[in-house]
Amino acid sequence: MRERQSRRSARSERGRVNRAPATTRPAIGDWTSGMSVFVPQAYEAGYDYPLLVWLSDPTSAGFDLGRVMPRLSLRNFVAVHAVGGGAAVCRAVDRVRERLSIHPRRVWLVGHGAGGTEAFRVACRDPDAFAGVVSLGGPFPLDEGLFARVQAVRRLPMLYCCRSAAATTAAAHTDRTLRLFHAAGAMLAMRIYKGTGELSKAMLGDVNRWLMEETCGTAAGLRTHVA
Repeated sequence: MRERQSRRSARSERGRVNRAPATTRPAIGDWTSGMSVFVPQAYEAGYDYPLLVWLSDPTSAGFDLGRVMPRLSLRNFVAVHAVGGGAAVCRAVDRVRERLSIHPRRVWLVGHGAGGTEAFRVACRDPDAFAGVVSLGGPFPLDEGLFARVQAVRRLPMLYCCRSAAATTAAAHTDRTLRLFHAAGAMLAMRIYKGTGELSKAMLGDVNRWLMEETCGTAAGLRTHVA
């Protein structure tokens, strides 16, 4: 009797040793040469995750990927904070894909402030490399010839989240942006938020929903919404 119990205990112990532990909470790593990486809760190595490449505003306070991503989504995305322009983005994507399971056609650029403007710029210059763009407060850089590859840019869904502003220059820039996208047949969704706070829970929640809709193929076209 004791021998059978010992054998059962040994088999149970071997099962516990051989079973790989699941990730139960999000983690932040810096194994990409100083670039912070967000690993989603309950990460599964067999699933190809969308990757969010964050570009922050270099003029604002330190960007905290570990604080922002849980407010956007705990489970849906892998994310990395890349500092710099196109070369830094490519380097960050390569490093993350070496270590984590990433869908090759679901790499999204997400920028905050001036980083949002840079995200538009990087994506339009290399539209085949990305699934789309989200800019949080960074206006589209007009007059830079970014629609030179218009056929490819038309396939890029883009989301622009901004605060309502009464300034004539801001309103004129928004009007020119909408006219440009309409004339080019490109896709731009716009969300306008009241107040002055940045990266609010409501804004990040809308970003999560929009990204999931685009990933699942349920959103399209040029549309504007005021929240």
